[in-house]
Amino acid sequence: MADPKILETFPNPAAHRDYLIEHTHHEFTSVCPMTGHPDFADITVRYVANKTCVELKSLKLYFHAYRNEGIFFEAATNKICDDIGNALKPRSLTIVANWKARGGFSSVVTADWKKKK
Repeated sequence: MADPKILETFPNPAAHRDYLIEHTHHEFTSVCPMTGHPDFADITVRYVANKTCVELKSLKLYFHAYRNEGIFFEAATNKICDDIGNALKPRSLTIVANWKARGGFSSVVTADWKKKK
């Protein structure tokens, strides 16, 4: 399973301001745990940083760690949300996973991160 320790951060250069950061990875791949067939998605990470931002090479390596993992769409999207949220502790975070059609269905799974109280 993808290790969230792969994710690296750097200081937010404008921590005094709310501004939206959006990264989309167009080559996300995992494996359906039921059929063993590959699943493909565009994963969009949309967040307002607090003290740190995610470093893109580490984000790419984190996403590539899912390549051979058997995981359902919903589980992958929510794990990504939790892992990035816990690494960044952003003011807000939304993960949008746009899964490519397979078996006649395409799916979009959206997860929002909230700080634990």
